Order: sequence, then structure tokens, then C-alpha cells
Amino acid sequence: MKLLVGLSGGVDSAVTALLLKQAGHDVSGAIMTLWSDRNPWKGGDRRACYGPREKENVASARQVAQAVGIPFHEFDCSAEYERIVLENFKDEYNAGRTPNPCIRCNSRIKFGVLPEAARKAGVEFDKFATGHYVRLREQNGRYQLLRAVDSGKDQSYFLYRLSQEQLSNVLFPLGEYRKSEIRRIAEEHGLPVSDRPDSQDFYSGDYRELLLRNEEKGEIADAETGTVLGHHNGFWNYTIGQRRGLGIAAKHPLYVVGIDPERNRILVGPEEMLKKTRMRVTELNWSGIVCPERPRDVRIKVRSMGIGTAGSVAPEADGSATVTFYEEQKSPTPGQSAVFYDGELLLGGGVIGEVFE
Repeated sequence: MKLLVGLSGGVDSAVTALLLKQAGHDVSGAIMTLWSDRNPWKGGDRRACYGPREKENVASARQVAQAVGIPFHEFDCSAEYERIVLENFKDEYNAGRTPNPCIRCNSRIKFGVLPEAARKAGVEFDKFATGHYVRLREQNGRYQLLRAVDSGKDQSYFLYRLSQEQLSNVLFPLGEYRKSEIRRIAEEHGLPVSDRPDSQDFYSGDYRELLLRNEEKGEIADAETGTVLGHHNGFWNYTIGQRRGLGIAAKHPLYVVGIDPERNRILVGPEEMLKKTRMRVTELNWSGIVCPERPRDVRIKVRSMGIGTAGSVAPEADGSATVTFYEEQKSPTPGQSAVFYDGELLLGGGVIGEVFE
């Protein structure tokens, strides 16, 4: 089988390419470049998916391809990334929400623009493979994602927006492995990235750079009384649940519990105000099952780590869903994603909208 492996310059995609070649496949490697010198922002020094150190990733990926013995391709996806991911990132923050650009990048860029660019360039392949820690199966004609064997590295949360068409054309060889095994394999085969640190961040610099906004003085107010407690330089500098950096003194710890972009106002309150039991979820994508017709019990993840919490999801006629937690949850944040599971099976997910008491 002809396979295209999405290389990142890291150890996971490197071992993916190695394992697939060892299995007898005709493997090629491709990396997407996202950073452009036309950017008005400078980035920083942290290792991240998006930043000026991208050239190091490209050089590392090229070395991997040489070590494994596969053709290497580089595709400039920066224009699409700016239009699809960064514009959405700015729009969401400007609306007082906190987006997850990695999820959008996966579904639209890494599993969309990149393989399409490769095909347009004449690269022939039957399936696209990546180094994500997740398992894939086909059951009754439907492609389903399962949590990875290594629960600490499971990346299914970041892939819930992949369509059935995308899932039918991908491979995830690392889903059955633990991270320690992947590093061992890389070292045993002399891959030049065996000890390369993982990229942990979306952006190498201060994300506020990307918003291209000047400081705008606004109020920090008590959410219960409306009393102005202090001031800030722009609501976009804050996220729900934030405690540090508020610059106000109080007898008890205060957290950001609300963001009012129209009034450039931050609302703060005690930790108890962050605990919620219901929320509305929109932009749903049911990847593991057909959209249920009635409420069903699920495990809900509102963050990438952990196994989630028990609750129920009730689809609505308008395409959204009402999600109920069986125990209060702290800081479910508008703009982030809620992903639903049944045991190991990823059912689907969507974007958190309105959060209720």
C-alpha cells in the first residue's frame, strides 16, 4: 500500500514512518509549513506547532526521512492556516470565548489541506498516516476512534471533528503503543529524534500577539454585586477560571467567572461560581455513532487530559445538544470543546456555547 506520513520533526511521526515501512508499505513523508515571514507578529523561543522555529522542525523531518529511507515533501500551508485557524482564533477571542486551535487545525489543515496539497503535487498514496496516539476501527461500515492504549498520551479529544471520509483514509499506527516504547524503538533504530522533546504549545510566543489589538482599559467587577474592584487592559487577556494576574486584592480568592466583550468588562467571583451542571454544545460532529435520537449517558471531556466525567447528552432539534453533568464541573469554558465517550469509544463532540448553573 502507498502511504503518506505526516511528519512533524518529532519522534512520534518518525516512528510511524519507520513502522509502516518495516511493515512493507511504500511510504513517503510530508511536512506542512505554517509560519510565514509576512506575519506581523514575532513569535517566541518555545517549541510549538506555530512559530519561527518551524525551520528546525522541517530540518528534523528531513533527517528522519533520510534515516528511514523515504521520499520527503514540504508543503506551504501557511495561507490556509491563517485563513482557517488564525482568523477563527481571533474571532473567538474577540467574542469573549476561548478557542482550541489545535482541534480546528487537525480537522481542516493537517487532515485536509496537507493531504490535498500532496495529491495536487502528484504524490500518490492510498492512505494518510500520522503519529497521533489513538486507535481506529471499522464497525458495520462506520469508522470509529478509540482511546489510545497509553491513556496518558491519548489524543482522541483533538481528533473528534474528523469526518467519516477522513477517517476512512487514515492510519494511526501508534494507538497500541506506549510513549516509552516509541522512544525505545526510535533509539534502537538510530533515529535522530529519539530524545527530541515533544511540542507542548500551540504558539511559541504570547498568544495575545495574534489578536493584533491595542490595550483598552476596562473594569474588573464583582459578579454578584457589580462593584468595580479594579481595571484591566483588555478582556481578551483573560479566560474563564483564571485566578492569577487579576491585580486586585480580596479577602478570599477570586476567579474570572464571566467575560463581557461588548462592555470590555471582566467579572470575578469565588470558586463556587465556576461550578456548573449544564451547558449547550454546538457545531456537533458525531464521528463514532449516528446522532442519537434521545438523551444518552456518556463520559464528557471538557479538557484533553483525564477520562472525563459522567453525564448525559440530549440532542436538540436545532442541531445543538444540552449536556448535563452528574457532578458539578469547574470552569467548562465557552469556545472549548466537549467530547463524548462510551468507554473507549469516542462518540462525538462539539463546541461549548452557553454554560448554565
